[in-house]
Amino acid sequence: MPRGANSHRLPVISLFSGAMGLDLGLEKAGFSVAVAVECNKYAVETIRKNRSDLPIIDRRIEDVTTKEILDAAGLKPGDPMVVSGGPSCQVFSTAGQRGSLGDPRGGMFEHFVRVVREAKPRFFVMENVRGLLSAAIKHRPLSERGSGHPALEPDEELGSAFRVVSAKLRELGYYVVFDILNAADYGVPQRRQRLVIIGSRWGENIRMPKPTHSETGEGGLPVWRSLRDAIGDLEEDDPEFYRFCPAKEKYLKKVPEGGNWRDLPAHLREKALGRAFVSWGGRSGFFRRLAWDEPSPALTTRPDSKATSLCHPTELRPLTVREYARIQQFPDTWVFCGMVRKKYEQVGNAVPLGLGEAVGNAIRKAMRSRKRGDRKGRIECRNFELLAKLSRRPRTIVNPPRMRKDTEEETISDWLDDSPRMRDDAMDYVAPELADKLWRLINGPGRNGGHAKTRNKRVAPKPQAKSRKNHKQVEGAVQLAAAE
Repeated sequence: MPRGANSHRLPVISLFSGAMGLDLGLEKAGFSVAVAVECNKYAVETIRKNRSDLPIIDRRIEDVTTKEILDAAGLKPGDPMVVSGGPSCQVFSTAGQRGSLGDPRGGMFEHFVRVVREAKPRFFVMENVRGLLSAAIKHRPLSERGSGHPALEPDEELGSAFRVVSAKLRELGYYVVFDILNAADYGVPQRRQRLVIIGSRWGENIRMPKPTHSETGEGGLPVWRSLRDAIGDLEEDDPEFYRFCPAKEKYLKKVPEGGNWRDLPAHLREKALGRAFVSWGGRSGFFRRLAWDEPSPALTTRPDSKATSLCHPTELRPLTVREYARIQQFPDTWVFCGMVRKKYEQVGNAVPLGLGEAVGNAIRKAMRSRKRGDRKGRIECRNFELLAKLSRRPRTIVNPPRMRKDTEEETISDWLDDSPRMRDDAMDYVAPELADKLWRLINGPGRNGGHAKTRNKRVAPKPQAKSRKNHKQVEGAVQLAAAE
């Protein structure tokens, strides 16, 4: 029998394993990691340090065949198994400069799909940053959008990257579901939103995990776990962390627990932020000090950076590597290898164990169900709120008026006049039971106070399974977003 292939501990092929956060979470749900594929030398050292008996393929996935992966795991194509992983997510991240699918790292997704297609697992799990839902295939700088610039190309529209991703997943012939999950809703002491995609080759009736915690205790659930819950009892003899430079320390000294740059004296804010002071967006990470009795913000790989500060609630320092690990729910015995910066990267990029466990439990629940659907080849979302948000988002974002070069002859409205203003892809992903409700929302008269118009001047028909239909778009000013 293949390693771990009994019905109680389905084997996992782990791709892009990193520090194994997702894998450890799946194991807590009753799965068994059979092989890890990871090329980062520090992550490989971490895996070997903690799991010396686990087969590891420490090469770039582009150079690894699916047969080699299956052989290392003791599996054959079509055996009951799970393929899991998070293809490099920096391309789609909303933090910093966004790349595109044209970036070589965007090709990692293609190799994830290749392994699923050739290994034929019963399930696959893919996680990524939520920015993948709004990423463009081709990135056009904000300064090149609007009056005086060429019209948008389809590949430059927000959401075009996920259209490519969803098309590739449909080709696998799996039934696929996706949603944005907040790790705090699953007992993780951290607000961390991730895109989770689960696929079933047998067409099982997969449902995303129900929250086990809530922000306010709604529904009788326990409240979100706090930073104090995670690290309040932690004592370290030799803590590992980077210090803030003196220029950052002088401002952080003035920031109260739970505050950020907005809590600085008014006359210091512009000097503290520098050029970022006149930019637009939330900027909530600048000179941020954490609060004991709230979940941590999403961990970054640079807690000592001015823009992504994660300062201890009462001490003048960033969180330590072990505090990071506690927040991500790694065992205290889990050792991270490499320089301190590399340790921060490994922990910061990991999937919290509680989120991985919740996803694993959702798969196990689908395994126990006898319901099989005819939805193979479909990719669906049952989160109506998320679908509604997608339907309200613009095809692109532009700089605010003060940063554009509009003229009386050509405004931003003129630049977009020949094209729909809003994204039209939400109906591509809606589950059948929500289709009529979403269709009415999108096609309702006077949405957002404007008149409806359609792509190609057609009125949208009601959605049908497995077919994409054009639907009405809202006229009016282009919406702005805090970050792209």
